[in-house]
Amino acid sequence: MTHFPLLGEDLVRRYDVAAPRYTSYPTAPVWSERFGETEYVAALERASSSDAPLSIYVHIPFCRKMCSYCGCNVIVSKDGSKIDPYLRAVDREAQLVASHLGARTRMSRLHLGGGTPTTLDERQLVALWRTITDHFTPDRDAELALEIDPMVTRKEQLALLRGMGFNRLSMGVQDFDADVQKAVNRIQTVDDTRRILDYARAIGFASVNFDLIYGLPMQTPSSWARTIDEICVLRPDRISLFSFAYVPDVKPHQRRLPSAHIPHGPAKLALFRLAHDQLVDAGYRAIGMDHFALPEDELARARDDGRLWRDFQGYTVTRAPETIALGVSAIGQVGGAFVQNTRLLPRYQAWLADGHLPVERGHALSDDDRERSAIITQLMCNQRVDLAPGAYGDELARLAPLEADGLVVREGSRITATDAGRVLIRNIASIFDAYLPRDANAARPVFSRTV
Repeated sequence: MTHFPLLGEDLVRRYDVAAPRYTSYPTAPVWSERFGETEYVAALERASSSDAPLSIYVHIPFCRKMCSYCGCNVIVSKDGSKIDPYLRAVDREAQLVASHLGARTRMSRLHLGGGTPTTLDERQLVALWRTITDHFTPDRDAELALEIDPMVTRKEQLALLRGMGFNRLSMGVQDFDADVQKAVNRIQTVDDTRRILDYARAIGFASVNFDLIYGLPMQTPSSWARTIDEICVLRPDRISLFSFAYVPDVKPHQRRLPSAHIPHGPAKLALFRLAHDQLVDAGYRAIGMDHFALPEDELARARDDGRLWRDFQGYTVTRAPETIALGVSAIGQVGGAFVQNTRLLPRYQAWLADGHLPVERGHALSDDDRERSAIITQLMCNQRVDLAPGAYGDELARLAPLEADGLVVREGSRITATDAGRVLIRNIASIFDAYLPRDANAARPVFSRTV
């Protein structure tokens, strides 16, 4: 796909429904609290027999203030007093997890997410790095990444992290327009962003990603076009262009947003189209559902070769089959199961103090789950999938209206999304979701809209 396809307003309205983003399958609402510490220990011990490298995710939940649009699991800590006790709890969790993994310590990926990991000062970053490397051994070419907020990140922190071996940054931007920033309670200038970007490149960070969000309150085509122009001048290696998920029933702080000024449906899709075409014209390649990369980036090459992969940390070519997740609310996948820690900080710390893994819920994958997960992942990453001949008859019947609307093409057992279908890839993927209610009147979990 070069320029964004033109979709009729009727088509957009019919397909603008609530659906999962499929960072996992089965999706989190399916997971059960019946999956607890005992089941997690069994999954870790199953995983201990493999010699494949691990991916490690550490959730740093702290922010100095709450951005009104935020959908992450965040704890506001203005004075930082909660951080040291939290890091001690993460260290204890790493010890317990490692005790069940035995000799399996190789790590090919590390991601520090949040929240804002750079709310940690240099001493605390060193303590966290020691926790990680005491229990896991980074490969020489490991992908070490973290998320940062330019407004709270200092050059000294970046220099320290680069010295540890971190080689990738993901930088929150969202939108440069002053009215939008005021509406979402996040002020960040172009100069602030350029200062951190230039320094990160100068000290050797190999890849920098910018996070942008379309569909925020007060965004207009002209203001959004100016933001994208600024992004193209700064020219990060990658761009994550996320659709704003307005879910005030799940994230009550979103009720502070001026909801009357939030674009929806065709107006929201027009913002994505505008950004897509400006980025493509500036030389970026469209990757997967909502990412962009420069042509020389490994994501672009993987997209061409059909090797793209996707997990909780986004699109990647470094496919570690299992992810160990540390920290409050963190989600991992190990030993054939998904697992999520408790979202409550006091409970997380108390359970670890008592020597228990802080598991809140999880899901052991069945053979059918694995097959459907592979199908959905191929669609979300590479926009095509080959089905087993004669399989998934009910799903193919449900796919027929999408084929009639020009979203997919079927050639035997191969399904390929068209350019229009790539825009609505979540709708296509949801056809293969065995847990999604099909009755229009049935209660559904809360998901963001597909447009």
